[in-house]
Amino acid sequence: MAFLFKRNPKTPGEVVRLLNEQVAKIDTTNDRRKDEAARYLKQMKLILHGDDETDPVPDQIAQLAQEIYQTDTLFVLVDHLGSLDFDSRKDVVTLFSSLLRRQIGSRAPTVDYLLSKPKILLLLLKGPENPEIGLVCGQILRHCIKFEGITRFVLQERCVWNCFQYCQLSTFELATDASNILYDLLTVHKKPASEFLTQNYQYVTLHLNRLIQLTNYVTKRQSVRLLSALILERQNHFFLNKYVDDPNNLKVVMLLLSDKSKNVQIEGFDIFKVFVAKPKKEKAILDVLIKNKENFIKFFENFVIERSSGNLTLIEERDYILSEIKNLPDIERRSSVPLVSQEADEQVYGTDP
Repeated sequence: MAFLFKRNPKTPGEVVRLLNEQVAKIDTTNDRRKDEAARYLKQMKLILHGDDETDPVPDQIAQLAQEIYQTDTLFVLVDHLGSLDFDSRKDVVTLFSSLLRRQIGSRAPTVDYLLSKPKILLLLLKGPENPEIGLVCGQILRHCIKFEGITRFVLQERCVWNCFQYCQLSTFELATDASNILYDLLTVHKKPASEFLTQNYQYVTLHLNRLIQLTNYVTKRQSVRLLSALILERQNHFFLNKYVDDPNNLKVVMLLLSDKSKNVQIEGFDIFKVFVAKPKKEKAILDVLIKNKENFIKFFENFVIERSSGNLTLIEERDYILSEIKNLPDIERRSSVPLVSQEADEQVYGTDP
């Protein structure tokens, strides 16, 4: 791509300035400005990465980055993503990724810059609301939240709660991407995630319990996977104890055991076992377990798990949980009750903080 510079080489500052000018003037009736913007984005890539003929020059990279920060170019690009062509959008993703990885000593200047310009991150968070650019915004945001400082910022923003809503979008790709972003936000950086879960236990629980009761298979399964990861993470001990002490949560998880999907049943079992295995159970939890003891025994005696090297631990856990349930005290009952009583559907929903 060295040909991009041969006829009229420009300084990094000029490339940034010309890109901003072209992007700001793009309209639907003039493809020339899109082409010009695409060309300047390619030149930025060349400065950052070089090619077969040209090696990247550290001084030029520093000049480019500084000019991008000073001219708010990252905001301009995100704000005009819908006006760029497909390849240019990919180049914007690459630009963010490259700049985020850039370090000066122990500093990550692009991370510092983004934290000082929250409007960029807020635009990215709202990406799924525009189906045309939602996935591109998601790609950029995932690069951003690889850094703990940005994850902490995002988790403190009110609009983070929209991620739970985006998981329910009718467009499969957007819903899946939103689920993956939510998973990364709550599992990758343990400390800010644990603080968020502790401060917002009630609302996180309400949202997750809603998601795992949806009929959409993919959304349900991804939400169960997230809940399981949160509960099994040692640093989330406050969230774990609160969740498994609430009988309403137990009833929701019991619904997963009776799901028509074997995969959902198994992933639901990963959560259910924590309720049963907890040494000191709340009385309300014990009451639900004892009330459903006979049905649990029937269920787990017929809960077939393929015997393979990867499932041996799961089989042992199933047998242990079955043993624990059999050791629960019996109660007299006139007639059998379903595995999950109607009470399992009684949820009290609130609003986001």
